[in-house]
Amino acid sequence: MSVTSGTAPDRDVEVPRPGAVPTRADGVRLIGEMSGSGYRRPPALVRRADGQVLQLTPLLYRVLEAVDGTADHATIADRVGRAVNRQVGPQDVEVLLDKLRPLGVLRLPDGSDPTPRKANPLLGLRMRCVISDEETTKRVTAPFTWLFHPLVVVALVLAFAGVSFWVLFEKGLAGAAYEAFQQPSLLLLVFAVTIVSAGFHEFGHAAAARYGGATPGAMGFGMYLMWPAFYTDVTDSYRLGRAGRLRTDLGGLYFNAIVSVAVFGVWLGTGWDALLLVIATQLLQMVRQLTPLVRFDGYHVLADLTGVPDLFHRIKPTLLGLLPHRWRAPETTVLKPWARAVVTLWVVVVVPVLLLSFVLMVLTLPRIIGTAVNGVEQQLMGLDAAFDKGDLAMSAVRVLGMVAIAVPMAGIVYLLARMVRRAVAKVVKWSSGRPGRRAVAVVALLAVLAGLAWAWWPEGDRYRPIQPGERGTVQDALPMGARAPRALPAETAPAPVAVAAKRKAVLPQGSALPTKDKPIPAMVLTPVGNPTAPRLVYPFQRPEPPGPGDNQAVVINTTDGSVQYEVSFGLVWATEGDVDNRNEAWALASCQNCATVAIAFQIVLIVGKANVVIPENVAVAVNHTCVDCLTYALASQLVVTLSGEPDEAAKAEIAAIWNRMTGLADRVRGMTPTQIQSELDTVKRDILTVLQNHDPVTTTTVPPSAPTGTTAPTTTTPDPAGSSSTPPTSSTSPPPPSSEQPTTSPPPSSEGSSVVPTSP
Repeated sequence: MSVTSGTAPDRDVEVPRPGAVPTRADGVRLIGEMSGSGYRRPPALVRRADGQVLQLTPLLYRVLEAVDGTADHATIADRVGRAVNRQVGPQDVEVLLDKLRPLGVLRLPDGSDPTPRKANPLLGLRMRCVISDEETTKRVTAPFTWLFHPLVVVALVLAFAGVSFWVLFEKGLAGAAYEAFQQPSLLLLVFAVTIVSAGFHEFGHAAAARYGGATPGAMGFGMYLMWPAFYTDVTDSYRLGRAGRLRTDLGGLYFNAIVSVAVFGVWLGTGWDALLLVIATQLLQMVRQLTPLVRFDGYHVLADLTGVPDLFHRIKPTLLGLLPHRWRAPETTVLKPWARAVVTLWVVVVVPVLLLSFVLMVLTLPRIIGTAVNGVEQQLMGLDAAFDKGDLAMSAVRVLGMVAIAVPMAGIVYLLARMVRRAVAKVVKWSSGRPGRRAVAVVALLAVLAGLAWAWWPEGDRYRPIQPGERGTVQDALPMGARAPRALPAETAPAPVAVAAKRKAVLPQGSALPTKDKPIPAMVLTPVGNPTAPRLVYPFQRPEPPGPGDNQAVVINTTDGSVQYEVSFGLVWATEGDVDNRNEAWALASCQNCATVAIAFQIVLIVGKANVVIPENVAVAVNHTCVDCLTYALASQLVVTLSGEPDEAAKAEIAAIWNRMTGLADRVRGMTPTQIQSELDTVKRDILTVLQNHDPVTTTTVPPSAPTGTTAPTTTTPDPAGSSSTPPTSSTSPPPPSSEQPTTSPPPSSEGSSVVPTSP
């Protein structure tokens, strides 16, 4: 709802024509003085036919009230004079009418209705589409007014509190999420109920207004900020007192609670756990609606508590009122002291938050676009798979997923375009006819364009998708702030674990004790439930440098908030001697809110007979005091024995296949573990196909050393000296016996990790 002031610039007063009778414009509704107002002199509210609500001074309101289409200036003056206990003449009436005409509440001299310019707030609802007019709204909401009887409200609110506590703290939502994604039809049902509940939320506002004696207006939907939103016109609730207006503001949240209780009842009858997700969506919607920063329900609650109808209209005078020389200015002292204090607090919070949100939206737009594109691609892949299987429910879920990604992206672009258009219009008006101001505007425009080029220029990985291991802090939003080195210098030591006898930590016999200068990487196992038992320490050697024919990816991360990865691919031809090639992936981490990823892939082609074939495939992921972090290692190796050297055509085909790995290394950063393993398996199959066509081969396919990783926060127990450690997750896979036919490796399992994070 938009509210504007009912004042206009002074201008020459025209002498009224004899017999001229002013008339209100069609659709003008007199709401009356706002009760519980935060203004020193409570304003009177008037609503135009276009829905615009105006604040008028009591004198102007009395004049408009006296204009009934039959009273001339003298009659209006007499009515207004009696109402305000002052002497008012026809000339005074004409002056006051001149102040009302620009507001679009009076007909033009030719008897036609005016076409006033409606307020167009930047954060207002856009693209409105009316679903039900005022009469329809009254009919459909009338059956729900009884729900606001005090006894019914108390019973339902208590039931909602009990249901919410049970779902969140007793039952939990894991089973509901699992069932919903296992049965896409139930997930569609959850989507449908959630959307319907958003419309039912508006029924709550309308029914609350009717219960208090106000008349709700039209209901519909539009775009607010960057999301579709339902709305209800409850302007008439300003006729009510503060309690009635607050009931109207909170009526939508109350109906969300009713939906939760009703869904719980359906769950009792059906046992479908997926329905419990609807209760979670209602809670999230209620929390979002209580935010007072933009025009959600919380904003209107604050406005009605303070008695200031449009808080955004008070931003400029409030900021000016903070200046020492403007502290007592009339436009800043119109509010009561307590209301001014509350509004000032709201302004000093909301203005920086909105400005910071806008700046972050501009700076992070490339990452958002990259994430959206990646999300749509993933949904398209899932849609193809579901469509091929004939799974219509999952196909619909995938389509909804793409819509859910595309709509907010379109909203962001539209919001930015509106802001640019408004800013340009204001600057053009401000600098019109003034060369000095126009020069300042041009310089400012060039600075803005340079800043946008710096933030949006498509270089490096600026448009890469957001990864789960990222924190998303303010400094990370800066284009240069998201850049982290791909690997630490070789001399960087892994997380130190100081263990000594006095700390009751037992090392294997003969092991050297660590010192401050020479820490030993180790795994420390802390007994549970027996604080007197010694900790068991298992030192392990730092990975040796790779030898000839070895392949190694090592990442050591000790930087909080960083994302580091290392990818290493190797293709080896062995013609004689011992085949003992090592393929190793080491991910070692001791940091918070960090991600550490190592991927090693090796193919060993043995031509002829080798004396000994003992290839090694190792993946190790170790955490030490790693909180809210992901540590992931994947090692995959293929060993193939050939009876003879392939011809030049086969070598060329193998080289072409291997050249694809360069592109894979660039794409790894945005892929899931399953997708990475699938790509590696594809390379293996393609090479085996080429070799099989050349000559039957004997293969030894080493399965991926179970890609180890942790994504959940880990808890450590410090020893008396303050050092602490968590057991590492590690895996080593020796090669299986040779087989006559090619075998393929199973897909990796990553203990809950879903996306391989990479450096920004």
